[in-house]
Amino acid sequence: MLVPGQTYNASCHCGSVKFRVRLCEAPNAPRRCTCSICRMRGAAAVSAPLDGVDFLEGKEFLTLYQFGTMTAEHYFCSKCGIYTHHKRRSNPNEYGINVACIEGVSPFDFAEIPVHDGVNHPNDTDGKNRLAGVLRFEKS
Repeated sequence: MLVPGQTYNASCHCGSVKFRVRLCEAPNAPRRCTCSICRMRGAAAVSAPLDGVDFLEGKEFLTLYQFGTMTAEHYFCSKCGIYTHHKRRSNPNEYGINVACIEGVSPFDFAEIPVHDGVNHPNDTDGKNRLAGVLRFEKS
């Protein structure tokens, strides 16, 4: 479905923020996290290098939210409230991109989405990314 290194069009729900994203070359399956913000927003994210995101329209509508260590930068549309992307705490050279913002993609397109242990963040423990579980979607 999503091809590493490929470029995709993306936008927020209302279309005020439009951007183009080039995914990282490495295997790039969507994933989730158990940290407080990821748990509450419920989005699945894929990775893009910092230079792999080009805002085409509406960058001025993005609002920044930070908490805790103030390292990660979480962005959402100030008009519709949709989380579009974040600069990762675990890898500040990458953005996490809300897979649902990518044109033609839904988190329900993936049978399984790994969930990483963000409560015990790798930067706070031994540097290892631990798997907390897997979300499964079965079509009826």
